[in-house]
Amino acid sequence: MAEPHVLETRKALERAIHVERSALAQDLTGLSEAEWAKASLCERWTVEEVVAHLTAGASTRMWRWLLSMLAARFNPDLHNDRRLAKHRGAAPEETLRRFREVVAGPAGPTGHTAAWLGEIVVHGEDIRRPLGLARTPPVATTTAVARFFAGRDFTVASKTAIAGLRVEATDGPFTAGSGDLLRGSTLSLVMAMAGRAAACEDLEGDGAAVLRARLRSG
Repeated sequence: MAEPHVLETRKALERAIHVERSALAQDLTGLSEAEWAKASLCERWTVEEVVAHLTAGASTRMWRWLLSMLAARFNPDLHNDRRLAKHRGAAPEETLRRFREVVAGPAGPTGHTAAWLGEIVVHGEDIRRPLGLARTPPVATTTAVARFFAGRDFTVASKTAIAGLRVEATDGPFTAGSGDLLRGSTLSLVMAMAGRAAACEDLEGDGAAVLRARLRSG
């Protein structure tokens, strides 16, 4: 029997991606120009830029992704900025329309489906928190992301961030590592592993101070 709160198949992960994209598209409806221009938790980008980045990820196939990375000399910031610019609209309404068009589209350019689920979960929070919006994805969704993040450094140095810490979710089955305790909701743990220092305020245990210091020095 499957363990509760676990997404076991690629199709289940893809469905979760579509659910999170749809929820974000709904939350973005009716934003003011000032809200679209607000700084996100993803430090370099505004809310609108993060949305364009998500559209790019859902629209770029593997070969195009590789060509873009090659053209950027494997500089991920340059690669991301170029793909973002391609998928950003002339106005926020167009950027949102383009995002809506890929809500049910492919997970991402590679087969790392849990990573692309992490992309929409983390960037969804990057957008919502500064805007004062709230959404807690299903625990099965955040647990799948947390397990992927704890297992490897992929688009973020998530495994490195929690090295030497005992990580425990308070709302689900996720646990990882050993050492100073780091406890909190699975969503907050995911955000912290993704490098968002603000999420450390939601965490407890001696490991919270350790992680906060790592993120601020990194």
